[in-house]
Amino acid sequence: MVPETADTEEAARYPEYWEADVMLRDGATAHLRPISPQDRDALLAFHQSQSEDSIYLRFFSYKPTLSARELDRFTRVDHKDRVCFVLLLGERIVGVGRYDRTEDPHDAEVAFMISDAHQGRGIGSILLEHLAAAARENGIDHFSAEVLPENRKMLRVFAEAGYELTRRFDDGVVVVGFDIDPTEKSLAVMAAREHRAEARSIADLVTPSSIAVIGASRDPGHAGHALVEHLLASGFAGRLSGVSPTPFEREGMTHATSIGEVEQRVDLALIAVPVDQVADVVDQCGAAGVRAVVVVTGGYAEAGAEGRARQTELVRRARSHGMRLVGPASLGLYRTDPECRFNASVLPTTPRQGPLGLFSQSGAIGMMLNAAALRHNVGVSSYLSAGNRADVSGNDMMQYWEDDNATSACGLYLQSVGNPRKFSRIARRLSLTKPVIVAKSEVTGLRLPPGHTGRTTQAPPGALDAMFRQAGVIRADTSEHLMDVAGILAGQPLPAGPRTALVSNALALGQLMEDRCTQLGLETAVTQASVPTADGGERALEALRAAVGRSLGAEGVDAAVVTLMPIPGTAPQQVAETVGRVGREHGKPVVVAFTGSTEPGAASVLHHAEDGLDVPCFDSPGAALRALAKVVDYTRWRAQDQGRFAEPLGIDAEAAETFVETVLPRVPGDGLLELDADRSRTLLATYGIGLLPSARFTDPADAPAAAERLGYPVALKTTDPNLRHRLDLGGVQLNIQDGEQLRAAISTMHRALAPFGSFDLEVQSMAPTGQAVVVRAIEDPLIGPVVSFGMAGDAVNLLEDWAHRVPPLTDMDVRRMVREPKASRKLFGHQGVPAADVDRLEDLVARVALLKDRHPEIARVELNPVLVSSGSLTVLGASVGIGNPRQRTDSARRAMRS
Repeated sequence: MVPETADTEEAARYPEYWEADVMLRDGATAHLRPISPQDRDALLAFHQSQSEDSIYLRFFSYKPTLSARELDRFTRVDHKDRVCFVLLLGERIVGVGRYDRTEDPHDAEVAFMISDAHQGRGIGSILLEHLAAAARENGIDHFSAEVLPENRKMLRVFAEAGYELTRRFDDGVVVVGFDIDPTEKSLAVMAAREHRAEARSIADLVTPSSIAVIGASRDPGHAGHALVEHLLASGFAGRLSGVSPTPFEREGMTHATSIGEVEQRVDLALIAVPVDQVADVVDQCGAAGVRAVVVVTGGYAEAGAEGRARQTELVRRARSHGMRLVGPASLGLYRTDPECRFNASVLPTTPRQGPLGLFSQSGAIGMMLNAAALRHNVGVSSYLSAGNRADVSGNDMMQYWEDDNATSACGLYLQSVGNPRKFSRIARRLSLTKPVIVAKSEVTGLRLPPGHTGRTTQAPPGALDAMFRQAGVIRADTSEHLMDVAGILAGQPLPAGPRTALVSNALALGQLMEDRCTQLGLETAVTQASVPTADGGERALEALRAAVGRSLGAEGVDAAVVTLMPIPGTAPQQVAETVGRVGREHGKPVVVAFTGSTEPGAASVLHHAEDGLDVPCFDSPGAALRALAKVVDYTRWRAQDQGRFAEPLGIDAEAAETFVETVLPRVPGDGLLELDADRSRTLLATYGIGLLPSARFTDPADAPAAAERLGYPVALKTTDPNLRHRLDLGGVQLNIQDGEQLRAAISTMHRALAPFGSFDLEVQSMAPTGQAVVVRAIEDPLIGPVVSFGMAGDAVNLLEDWAHRVPPLTDMDVRRMVREPKASRKLFGHQGVPAADVDRLEDLVARVALLKDRHPEIARVELNPVLVSSGSLTVLGASVGIGNPRQRTDSARRAMRS
């Protein structure tokens, strides 16, 4: 925030929302903000700490210090024509980036200076991203810079940013120029840098060589005691230190009275001290060079406004020291890899080593998830409890898991979603190589759990789930369901398709399974429901082995589900291994359901053999088929064409930006500015979206002249948004041929609408008949841009028969979206009606999605109705709302969630 000592004018201009915590290339954190006059001393100190070469490369001459006049100019900016950002570690400036608008109002000259001691940490790239975002907001779309040829580092920053550069030599310097509108390449570069930095920060967190428990205690009931005991029991091979005022020594652990007294540098500090001491301890950790802290202590955002303020301050302190923070109110974390095994959590028992990465938020959910993993015997690679999720989040963990060879499947239990748009982007990329399973409740996103801060969604019902499906995420209902699915993914190969062989030793079970397959979208390829197992023992196992082998070897079989009544003389473990080895021979997934078994540990576990064979077992065929169906849905998603991002022809994004800039000053604070029909038509035209002409009138005497201008025949409509589409309530009259009919229609409509109120009317050109659809796009406080499509009328108004997607959309996203609503069958020749021109409809949806994605100021767009026939598409009505874009999630600049 701007310092309180700033003058009133400066404080009024200061764009506080530009401030951001950022992550450097090496995973450390820093703070970026606009410069202010109070930074004079810090800027001078920064300049004087630089080498002669660095100063020469920035100013083209050596100046050992800055004059008072220069300091005044550099620190006093207007945040519009002249913008400057400083990057700080603690209170020290380590990087400065600025732009000054040139004589061309759309161009600005940029310049940077990075601390000699912090070169190579990606600071220049971060400053460039934030400068470009600020410049675009101020109507600048082009950057230029003069760089000395020997300043190769700065030239590399520009070259690697993903923009299309122009270069020329002029009087001994290289003049670089580039447009700063985000491109597919520049956004990909930014995402790749973000991925590397966040993955690195979590890798450092989960591979510590030294751990300190601050608050280590002799008291068995204290969290600090549990943390020490669990770390020692897990066989942590690194250095372990206990930090507390009173001595607490154990074999394998050293003791210190403060973190500053620990002789070697500490990678990870676990904090279990009273809440009023935590902030000071975090500062001490930062001063001691600790890389990350886990705060087990509670009493923060879950404790009301005062606790939320403490939590915000805690995150600020940790990030000012470049540290990541897990928690507060975290259970901790653990890792099972023998090369760096540790249990830095309050959980006394952890699952065996395995390929599943786990993440949860609140402590209670974390304990439930960990217990489910233990009950199901699913092996886990790493687990992190985010607690109140003040800093480290599920998005961070997915960035890490993407590169982690020990993790082949990812499971998250989400009570809230901090940045769903970023989640969608990361999950979609991750799901292409590793399945992502998410357990969430029906109210996730609608309300925040205790201790969590952020925004809730106002998007239509189903939008969040649609975002998950779009990203290839496997949705689970509970922690048990998550483990059912994870058991298959962690223990078996992915099925090539939905064709399932059903094997049973009871005819009734086989029939039940066939019915359930149909309900779940699985195809029954082979059914063997009379496997002879009554004799028990080895003969029964041999019969089972042969039946499963025949089924998996049959043409067109992708997986097998084996459902068995108890077999005399055999243990469930023998059965599981027999089935599993046949599956391994054929390279296809198999699952086993032990119906009616009462033997302990037989059902709902992942049977793990010594040779690494894992066979998922269930206590009912329904649960087995339900979990397999989720896996099949995922393989379908992964195998489908993901499409490509393509821009429709005839789009003038610059004209749209110019239009929005002219109306933004009229936006009422946090409210929306509703555009009239003419302004809506102008804005939509910049994206090639035509709106059928209309003319509004209050005096009926003006109507015939308006209709003459449009040309008969015309339609008459009320301007009321709820009635203008209701032919049944008298809000619309069609095919009016002349002035006499128009005057009569006006009189009839006024009488019909009298019970509802008094409204203005409008005339509109008649459109070709066709199927009526609606396309809507909103800026949700939580998810960001959401595009929705449905068949107009009762299908969406009463039955919520929508399809939702989160832009950016590929061509295949659009194609699937148009076909998703149940009523969309009407577009494809339903009941003898000719098929509509779906290509034109997809083009319209793509234009709306691109408009919403590129221009967050356009807070709401609704095209309703849109008539689409076999040879035409006509937009009859449009409403557009312009709002404040500052709270856009996942913008084109890297920033950590605050």
